[in-house]
Amino acid sequence: MAKKRLTKDPAPAPRRRAERKLHEAHLPMATPHPEPEVRRLVHELEVYHVELEQQNDELRAARDSAEALLEKFTDLYDFAPVGYFTLSAEATISQVNLTGATLLGIARTRLVGKSFASLISPAHRKVFQNFIREISEEGIKHSIESEFLIKGRPELLVNIEVQRSSCGRECRVAVMDITQRRQVEDALRISELRYRRLFEAAHDGVLLLDPATSKIIDANPFMTALLGYSRADLVGRELFEIGLLEDEQASREMMQKLKTQHEIRYENLPLESKEGRHQEVEVVANLYQADGHSFIQCNVRDIRVRKLAEDILQRNEMLFSTLVDQSPIGIYVVNRKFCMQQVNPVAMHVFSKFQPLIGRNFSEINHALWPKRVAKEIDALFRHTLKTGEAYYSPGFHETRRDLKQTEIYEWQIQRVVLPAGEYGVVCYFSDITERTKAAATQRRMELLSASNEIFKEEIARRKVVEANLKAARETQSVLLKQSKKQQLKLRELSHRILTAQEQERKRISRELHDIIAQTLVGVNVHLTALCQSTTMEESPALEHIFRTRELVSKAVDTIHHFARELRPAMLDNLGLLPALRVFLENFMETTGVRTSLASFPAIEGLPSLVKTTLFRICQEALTNVARHAKATSVTINIMLVDEFLHLEIKDDGQGFAMDSKATAAKNARRIGLLGMKERVEMINGEFRLESTPGKFTCVYVKIPLAHPA
Repeated sequence: MAKKRLTKDPAPAPRRRAERKLHEAHLPMATPHPEPEVRRLVHELEVYHVELEQQNDELRAARDSAEALLEKFTDLYDFAPVGYFTLSAEATISQVNLTGATLLGIARTRLVGKSFASLISPAHRKVFQNFIREISEEGIKHSIESEFLIKGRPELLVNIEVQRSSCGRECRVAVMDITQRRQVEDALRISELRYRRLFEAAHDGVLLLDPATSKIIDANPFMTALLGYSRADLVGRELFEIGLLEDEQASREMMQKLKTQHEIRYENLPLESKEGRHQEVEVVANLYQADGHSFIQCNVRDIRVRKLAEDILQRNEMLFSTLVDQSPIGIYVVNRKFCMQQVNPVAMHVFSKFQPLIGRNFSEINHALWPKRVAKEIDALFRHTLKTGEAYYSPGFHETRRDLKQTEIYEWQIQRVVLPAGEYGVVCYFSDITERTKAAATQRRMELLSASNEIFKEEIARRKVVEANLKAARETQSVLLKQSKKQQLKLRELSHRILTAQEQERKRISRELHDIIAQTLVGVNVHLTALCQSTTMEESPALEHIFRTRELVSKAVDTIHHFARELRPAMLDNLGLLPALRVFLENFMETTGVRTSLASFPAIEGLPSLVKTTLFRICQEALTNVARHAKATSVTINIMLVDEFLHLEIKDDGQGFAMDSKATAAKNARRIGLLGMKERVEMINGEFRLESTPGKFTCVYVKIPLAHPA
C-alpha cells in the first residue's frame, strides 16, 4: 500500500498538507540509521497517520454542521404557523409538530398513534375518511374544510391540506385554523343584509349614484313612491332628468362639489313628480368609499309637514314673547336643552354682561354669576323642575355675585311650562328685594359682630395651642421616620446577607452531593458490578438481590444529581450563564410542554458572577411560577444591554392575575417567589417590576446597572 501511494504524482492535497505538517513537526527517527526502504516506509506511515487525523477533523466538522442544520430544521418544523401531521397508511398520526399539538391542546406524546379521523367532529368524519381515501388513490394535493372536536373547548373550524408522500406509504397533512376568518365572513354577510333592510325600510327617499357617470344605480321604495316612478324608471337617469335639479349644468356642479367637500345639503329644493306635482324637499348628498369603490348617497326628505309646523310655531313664539316682555317682574325662560330662550326687559339688567344672551348655556351663565356651590344648587333645582314638573319657591335668595362683587337678594320661583314649540321648559319669575332686606340685616350684623369678636379670640387661642401641638407631633414623627428608615435598611441588609449565605450554602451542598455522595454511590455500584461478575450461577437469589441493589443505587445517583442541579447547577459555574439557562429551558420544555425562547447579547458571560447568578435564579423562579399558575403555552426571555444597563424581560401568554393591592394581599402565600426575586435584584442595586393582565399575559422586568453591580 505504501508503494502505491509513492507512485501517485502529483500528490493529492490532503497528502501534501500531511507532509507539510510532518515536516514542520521535525519528528526524530526511531532508528539511528535506517535503511532507505525502511525510511520510506516509516515516512509513508507517518504521512498516512497525519492524513487520517486531518480527515477525522473534517468528518467531525461535517457532523457538527449536520447536527446544527438538523436543529434548525426541527425548530422550523415545530414552530411553524401551521400544524403539520404525518399519517401512516392506516391514517394514524406518526408525527406532529408543536403547533399542531398546541392547536389541539393535546400533548404530542398522546397524539402519536392516535387516529387522525377521531379528532374530526362526527358530522364531518365520514367525509374526511372518503377524502383521505381519494388522496391515497390519486396521489395529488387536495384541501378540505372541516371541524376539530376538542374536549372541553368549542369546535375548531380548520382547513386541512393533504398530500401523499413519494413512497406512497404516508400522507403529510397541513392544518390551519380558519375559525376567525369564517366569523368575519358571516359578520360581513349579516351586515350587508342589515344595510339592505334599512335601505328598503327607510322613511326618507334614498338614491345611490355612480360618481363617474352621475347616474342613479339604485332607489328605495320610499323614493319611488315620492316621485311616482318605478325603480326601473329611475335607474340609469341623472338627477335633473327626474326633476330634482334644474339642468345638466347643475348636476355637474353638484358632482364637482361632492368630489371636494364630500357632502352637500339643499334646504329647500323644488321637486317635480311624474304626475307634475311640485313640492319642496330637503336633500343631503354624501360621497362614500367602500371596498375601494366610490358611490354617492342622496337622502331626500319631504318637508311640507315640517314647514307647516314651523309657521304655527313662529306664531306661537310671537304670542309667548309678547306676554313675557310685558310682565312687570323679571322673567327668563330656559328650554329643555338648558339654554336661555327668552329674557324680558326687566330681567335684562341682571344678565347685561352676557352678550349674546339668547341661546347661551344657562349653567355657564349661572356659574359666572354666583359661587360654584350656589350655582350647582340652582342648576340642580332647574333640572329637577324640568324633569318632574315640581315647582320651587324661594322667599329670600341672598348671595354675592361674582361678576359685580356685590350682594343681591331676590325673591324667586320656577315652574315648568310647555313652550310654543311643544317642548317642556322652565320659566323663572324673580323680584330684586336687596334694598328692602339690607336695612333689616344691618342691625342683625351689628349685634352679631361683638359676639363674633369673642368667638374669634377664643378660636385664635385654640389654634395657637393646636399649632404648638402639631409642631411637636411633626418633630416626633420625623424622629420616628428616621428610626424606621434605619430599621428598614438593617432589615434589607440582613435579607441580602441571608440570600447570599443561602446561595453559598446551596453551592456547597450541591458540590458535596455531586462530588462526595454521588461519587460514593457510583463506587458502590462499581463494587456491586464486580460482585455480580464474581458470583457463581448457584447463587442466583443473591445475584438477583445484587441487581436490584444496583438499580436502587443508580436511581439514588440520578436523584442526587437532580437535587444538586436544583440547588445550584454546576454548569453555571463551569460553562457560564447561557449554557446553564439553555439546559434549564430544555428540561422545562420537556417537563411542562411550554415553549420557551431565549435571546441574549454576546458579552453576557463577562458579567460578574453575582449578576449571572441573580439572572439565573430570577429565570428559574419565574418559570417555576409559570408552570404552577400561568397555564401558558409559551415563554420568551430577552436579555439586552442598553446604555450600560442590563435589561431582563420574561413574558408568558398565560392567564395573568389582578395587580391591585387587595388581590396581592389575598394571595400573599403564592407571592413569596416574587418577593425573593425582588430582594435579589435590589441586592445588586437593580430595579424589579411586574406587569400582569388577567386572561392575557404576565411579564417580569429587571433593570441592573453594570457600572456598579453590587
